[in-house]
Amino acid sequence: MESKDNVFKWKHYEAGMILLTVRWYIKYCLSYRDVAEMMKERGLNISHTTIMRWVHEFGPEIDKRIRPYLKPTNDS
Repeated sequence: MESKDNVFKWKHYEAGMILLTVRWYIKYCLSYRDVAEMMKERGLNISHTTIMRWVHEFGPEIDKRIRPYLKPTNDS
C-alpha cells in the first residue's frame, strides 16, 4: 500500500485539504459546486472540476482504508 506522501505527491494543495474536501463531498451528499463554495468561504479558490477529479482519484482509496473501521450493519 502506498504511503500518504506518495498518494499526494505532485498535488498543488495540501493532503489534509484534499482529504477534507473529498470527505465532505462523500459524507454530506453535497454537490461539487457546494463544496467548492464552502472552500471559497474558507479562502481557497478550488474549481468544482478539481474536486470531482479528487473524488474520483482518492474516493476509492479512502473507502478501502476506512472500511475495516466501520461498524457492521444488519441486512435484515
